[in-house]
Amino acid sequence: MMTDFTWLIGGPQGSGVESGANIFSRVCAAAGYNIFGKREFYSNIKGEHSYFTVRVSEKEIHSNVNDVTLMTSFDAETIFRHFDEVSAGGGIIYDSGLEQTETVKVRTLDKPFLDRLHRRLESLDCPFTVTGALNAARNNGVTLYPVSFKSLLEGMAAESGNERLRNMIRMYNVIGVSLSLGLVGMPAHPLYKSIGAIFAKKPQVAQTNEHAARYAYSHARQLGEFAHNLPGIAQRPDTILVQGHYGTSLGKMVAGCRFQSYYPITPASDESTYLESHEILEVRNDRPGSTAVIQTEDEISAIGMMIGAALTGTRSSTSTSGPGFALMTEALGWAGINEVPIVITLYQRSGPSTGLPTRHGQDDLLFAVFAGHGDFAKIVYASGDIEESFYDTGRCFNYADKYQIPVIHMMDKFLSSSVVTCKRFDPSRISIDRGLLLEEIKGEYKRFAATPNGISPRSRLGLAGGIFWNTGDESDEYGHITEDPYMRIQMMDKRMSRLDLVLDEIPESEQAVSFGVSKYTMISWGSAKGPILDAQTMLKENGIDVGFVQVKLLHPFPAELIGRLLAGADTLIDIEANHSGQLGKLLLQNTGRKPDYYILKYTGRAMTCTELYDSVYNIIHGTAKHREVLTRGA
Repeated sequence: MMTDFTWLIGGPQGSGVESGANIFSRVCAAAGYNIFGKREFYSNIKGEHSYFTVRVSEKEIHSNVNDVTLMTSFDAETIFRHFDEVSAGGGIIYDSGLEQTETVKVRTLDKPFLDRLHRRLESLDCPFTVTGALNAARNNGVTLYPVSFKSLLEGMAAESGNERLRNMIRMYNVIGVSLSLGLVGMPAHPLYKSIGAIFAKKPQVAQTNEHAARYAYSHARQLGEFAHNLPGIAQRPDTILVQGHYGTSLGKMVAGCRFQSYYPITPASDESTYLESHEILEVRNDRPGSTAVIQTEDEISAIGMMIGAALTGTRSSTSTSGPGFALMTEALGWAGINEVPIVITLYQRSGPSTGLPTRHGQDDLLFAVFAGHGDFAKIVYASGDIEESFYDTGRCFNYADKYQIPVIHMMDKFLSSSVVTCKRFDPSRISIDRGLLLEEIKGEYKRFAATPNGISPRSRLGLAGGIFWNTGDESDEYGHITEDPYMRIQMMDKRMSRLDLVLDEIPESEQAVSFGVSKYTMISWGSAKGPILDAQTMLKENGIDVGFVQVKLLHPFPAELIGRLLAGADTLIDIEANHSGQLGKLLLQNTGRKPDYYILKYTGRAMTCTELYDSVYNIIHGTAKHREVLTRGA
């Protein structure tokens, strides 16, 4: 059978769970497998539960599944929260010193979860202890692998003569990873190489971690047999392992973005800090320079600085999340009335207000579409995966420059927290179109001149002869304030005409993508794409043909195109990660068609393809409700 294996590691926030998962992902990717990894964590800095699931497969994958094949735990909470997720035939590697831990002694287990856990253990006639949870798993066909993590540290200390190792519980994550890889038969060399790469800037740390890995890997042989193995397969050419924010970060570099402002906010900050870490401010004749990144005092300053940079002719952007974007909306309108090309990368999370700061949601679609007071032209555009986001970033800058409008590029926490294998990005596919950006001015210059297509030639600040005015008021063609009613009509019509131009000129393949249309067809946007594609494959493997249309251009809404794509669909299923089915509202508003079913998830956890498969299957067989709410995820 084809390999499809899911590994889970958990522990307190700050205990190295992410580092461990990154090592595991690197090793499996180096062994030729496809990877889809996802991190879940609380919004505190340390202490609360964090976990990372890594799906490993020989086939192309785009999401996680419900079941875990192998879990590695060095704390009690991970066992309590995830023992029920490990499937029959799977395994749990755990610290044997935890066996007598009672549920009520784990202070980070909140009361609602604790009540559900107690009801579950009671229904299985198991005590409220780690042993009880493990027995429940074993009764479900899971193999248990008890290991004394403390004894392993002591053995390492004795072997190396380094007594400090006895108390280095930070090594638990590397020990867990090494035990897991040894148990599934993964060759050891990629493990040591991955550790060296992750800790390359800290040679002593890398050496200590490699020693721990070698010791634990050799001990894995004593654990016994496991029903699953990952021996490695032929490596695929031009495949890379990337983190969620790499797509937009690298896309901005390649697309010629030379200024980014930001105020720190989860999950958007990863993009800006990545750009900062690769910042080279020196400009040479043979190199245009990298992106200058400025951390501002707040989001209002961030959008203001971005607009100022854009007025100089510099490709400029900012990256934020819902609460930060809320503060930017007044200045967004200023950019709209002054026809300033800017790109806002909006990494959504669960709202409203602070909501779930580190959790997933597609909550901001309608907010982005209707952001700002008054009517002005803007584009709202959504990427469905990390690879797509790289090329879409280049498109968003071209849209902004060509149509001289703000572009809001929709991303989210699901994408930002993912680690995936994908085809190597091809920079040659990102072309740069600066639109009507002038290099010189001849004769009289009108910044907002009326033109046949509504787009005026744009001058850079400081360009000789290119004098113009910008205010937040309505203006004439020179930028001078006016309240003349006929000039108002002319300027409003000029700006708003770009929405029709966008729909006419942007290729249909960039507006929406059809993955087949049938009697039952799913419609969605953004990161729901991955779980939907995997669920669609699962349904097809079971003889069920279900279509899928991904909407990328969300404003202006491509009503005519979507109407044509959905013409053959009798039953329409709207799938989104928000409460109200926001795409469904846009669909009804723009086409008059209402989805027949909704599959929604707003727990803050990402969808799995298994959940979607079950829900769509139930719809087709007439056992589903009109509105299905998904709940999977700890």
